[in-house]
Amino acid sequence: MADLSVTAGAMTGPRGQKPKRALSPTNIMLYGTLIVIAVYYLIPLYVMVVTSLKGMPEIRMGNIFSPPMEITFQPWVKAWSEACTGINCDGLSRGFMNSVYITVPSVIISIAIASVNGYALANWKFKGSEAFFTILILGAFIPFQVMIYPIAILLGSVGLFGSLTGLVLVHTIFGMPILTLLFRNYFSSMPEELFKAARVDGAGFWSIYFRIMLPMSMPIFVVAVILQVTGIWNDFLFGVIYSSNELYPMTVQLNNIVNSVQGVKEYNVNMAATLLTGLVPLIIYFISGKLFVRGIAAGAVKG
Repeated sequence: MADLSVTAGAMTGPRGQKPKRALSPTNIMLYGTLIVIAVYYLIPLYVMVVTSLKGMPEIRMGNIFSPPMEITFQPWVKAWSEACTGINCDGLSRGFMNSVYITVPSVIISIAIASVNGYALANWKFKGSEAFFTILILGAFIPFQVMIYPIAILLGSVGLFGSLTGLVLVHTIFGMPILTLLFRNYFSSMPEELFKAARVDGAGFWSIYFRIMLPMSMPIFVVAVILQVTGIWNDFLFGVIYSSNELYPMTVQLNNIVNSVQGVKEYNVNMAATLLTGLVPLIIYFISGKLFVRGIAAGAVKG
């Protein structure tokens, strides 16, 4: 009988769907499109890197795609500590520290407040909560340019215009709507039974937040950190308007270096300065990229 069963199985053959070919027309089109897009975005980065490693005599030869014949890191050194940004010739180093002083407190304060807001709106319904949430979200769609003058007047009236504290306050407020939406959607996607069980056990608002919600929210916190660090670190508009010359962030100093009309145009220094300015957001994203995708997916489950 066993032999007959084996023979019958061999005659009928394997069951299930036929394996897809690795080089099917769909896969060729998909991977071909991805390769073209990747090359499109990587070519400018390649040009920036190789240009930043060349000396000016080699750059004047005109072939921007050729690798450097003699690698030099002098453009990076000059961009960091010697390039002139207006009347100061200390490179991007001062702007880097200003950006750190702006970004770190802005990210921490905005995420801390937005996470509590999202938690309260998702799990602790109160009278007018939906109206409050709607008004808060509307703030995410108001163009920044509309608020420039009123914020300047407000900061000037409280003595914070032209200070790092005022700039931190601006970034914190403008990051609140979108972060609150992300945290609210993420907390809404969590099993409601966890919240109800904690309430039955007598846990209060802060106890549930710190002991249950916070340990389970690492992906969305990573998303919030990446969004805020990228947005604040790359900001130019608020930095050039609400800060003073000595407190300019890195992006404003980069603009001063690249658009300088004095002396010889040093393209290798400009490229090195641009790469240095964008290095922090890139490092943070590459370190936590997987958690970023998980958090975005989880935060988009419920509206």
